Amino acid sequence: MAVDTKMLIAKAVRKLLVEKKVKKLTVKDIVEECHITRQSFYYHFEDIPSLLRWILEKGMEEVIQEAQNQNGAEAGLRYFFLVAINAMPYFKKTMQSNYGDEFEKILKQQVYRMFQQVVDRENLYQNSSQFELKLILRYHSQAIWGILEEWTEEDTKNLDRIVHEVYLLMTGGITPF
Repeated sequence: MAVDTKMLIAKAVRKLLVEKKVKKLTVKDIVEECHITRQSFYYHFEDIPSLLRWILEKGMEEVIQEAQNQNGAEAGLRYFFLVAINAMPYFKKTMQSNYGDEFEKILKQQVYRMFQQVVDRENLYQNSSQFELKLILRYHSQAIWGILEEWTEEDTKNLDRIVHEVYLLMTGGITPF
């Protein structure tokens, strides 16, 4: 039942941000939208940033799982790009809300975490020190973030080529120098 309530709250947040274009997201708005009490909200979440973190963690878990089910790491990366591109309107609306900075920080942490899991699963960068590995992960997650932030219609047309080039960059198939 707790997960169902959490999902109900998450759905209400999406509706408020995307459909109703709320800029100042409040607990009051959320509980009214999903017809629960404030106590119920606070039973499940400490505050709105913890709710946003939960939404992103759940979403990223699903993306990672489905990406792993794809036919290879490059196909998994393509799946990630597709999900991110399709979720971009929601992300942009959320970043325009009063929790935009917090949401962006959490989203970047989740992208980093996802790449960390891919590196672990694929045994990439085995000869790198912990320091080097963290730097590589920061580099790749920020690079992906930058690409997605500036995404265009032209990029959508070239999705497969972009994914392939990013995959080669990430796996050492080509170097940026």
